[in-house]
Amino acid sequence: MFDFLISPFQYGFMLNALIISILISIPASILSCFLVLKGWSLIGDAISHAVLPGIVIAYILNIPLILGAFFAGLFCSLATGFLKNNSRVKEDTLMGVVFSGMFAFGIVMYTKIETNIHLDHILFGNLLGINNTDLKFSTFISMSVLTILLLKWKDLLVFCFDITHARSLGLNITILHYGLLIILSLIIVSNLKAVGIILSIALLIIPGATGFLTSKDFKRMLIIATLSTVTAAVLGVYISYYIDSAPAPTIVLFMTMNFLLAYILFSAKKTINVSNKTKN
Repeated sequence: MFDFLISPFQYGFMLNALIISILISIPASILSCFLVLKGWSLIGDAISHAVLPGIVIAYILNIPLILGAFFAGLFCSLATGFLKNNSRVKEDTLMGVVFSGMFAFGIVMYTKIETNIHLDHILFGNLLGINNTDLKFSTFISMSVLTILLLKWKDLLVFCFDITHARSLGLNITILHYGLLIILSLIIVSNLKAVGIILSIALLIIPGATGFLTSKDFKRMLIIATLSTVTAAVLGVYISYYIDSAPAPTIVLFMTMNFLLAYILFSAKKTINVSNKTKN
């Protein structure tokens, strides 16, 4: 029985999948809380899609694909900011225009070149194909981003919650704004090999939304978001072995279940509070 329970992790590729899932879950969960609080969830979606042309261009130029993805994501952020400052169109609309245009451009370029890179791996990742080099890269990016977020979380919290108050405190709004965008691009690049473009969106939205539903205290929100995502990562990789499914979407499925559970608890708590007020 014990051998049956631990059998998934007798394989190196399953163990690597588990480790990298946990590694990318922690900083992504924390960043997700800031994005939800700031109302930037759509930016994560935009940058995730916008990295595709950067990957294709990097392949053509024979440079690391990760490098192309990072600069494409950064360009998407800067282009959206420039258009926002020089037009009357709202930011969410501009993000939709920029990321859909870049994603379409990437698809067109991809169809015109011969490559052994499968589009499915770019879009949905290849969690079971993770090697030691990928683990080292993700560890470096994740630990770097996590360190920055933990050191600057108070400044980022004020910036995300009330930009006017942040400015009155003397915080450099420009650095915080673009610093958060750079961190976001790094996280997406770190997630790219494991969960791909599409599923990385879930890692940037669901954890923060789950934490936001369950707590009004930001520290608790961070803890809940992180624990729920790490739990989903472990269960997703583990269960995918027995039901013969892809680990990445299985992880997202468990994350969604965590969100639904949080919503049910939130609704029940709200109903109880209303009922108590009515009785009083």
